[in-house]
Amino acid sequence: MRKKVRANILLIVTAIIWGFGFVAQSTAMEFIRPFTMTSVRYIIAFIVLIPVVLFFRKKNSADIPAEPDERKRYNKTTLIGGVLCGLALAAATSAQQFGVSMTSVGKAGFITALYIIIIPILGVFIRKKIRWIVWVCAGIAIVGFYLLCINESFSISSGDLLCLLCALLFSIQMILVDHFLAKSVDCILMSCVQFLTAGVAAGIFMFIFETPTWTALWDARISILYAGVCSGGIAYTLQIVGQKDTSPTVASLILSLESVFSVIGGWLILGERLSLKELIGCLLVFAAVILAQIPPPEKKNAD
Repeated sequence: MRKKVRANILLIVTAIIWGFGFVAQSTAMEFIRPFTMTSVRYIIAFIVLIPVVLFFRKKNSADIPAEPDERKRYNKTTLIGGVLCGLALAAATSAQQFGVSMTSVGKAGFITALYIIIIPILGVFIRKKIRWIVWVCAGIAIVGFYLLCINESFSISSGDLLCLLCALLFSIQMILVDHFLAKSVDCILMSCVQFLTAGVAAGIFMFIFETPTWTALWDARISILYAGVCSGGIAYTLQIVGQKDTSPTVASLILSLESVFSVIGGWLILGERLSLKELIGCLLVFAAVILAQIPPPEKKNAD
């Protein structure tokens, strides 16, 4: 029981860090451009995660195949998984970064949380069964998205659309992660490779479309370090440790609080306010996210 309580506390801290990360992403836009932010934050996250990889690699050495051929296959799958997931992560975070620069932090957090519903819907294309509750949640989320994003002239902002694209891309990234974790891989090393790939991929677009300067990077240092060190290295490690001692359903429910903390962060730090209509939209999206994660009742075995 004590381990479970500690695990849940660690996951709540993770959700808080990720939620306030939207504030860091928004404030960084005063000094640097989206691709620059995405590239630098993930390079920093990669560096921060290196000691974590070395620690867990040594601790879990028994899980690494002893046979040379099997070890080679193990490392190759880990590397391929990290690269593919990293490319998807770079695309998702860049879309989110552009979106955050055009909409409020709170709205960005709740729209991004829609990936919880998008993931099972995308499962249709890989022949996964979708529970009826997911379709209900999708309907609730659409109503919430409408209240949150559609203004009086029945138009939606570019920032909101980019955050919705971000939710779709994050869904693809998480499906890729799930696909490779189902194989025999070093999950923490794969994440480290993922961060490096995302940083390099976004860096290519940074040098093509943007002109980063050391002065601008220094001015945005607090936001960059928070996103790279806290949202990347620290929060990821806390998530790994926390999820060990609690159920996947409870973990995902707690981590979905990220969207709530993004609103709190925008309110406390940036002074953002949501209208009553937008608040109702947030509540509906949050309700849909929570309902989508409730597991189906267990079937009783017939006597």
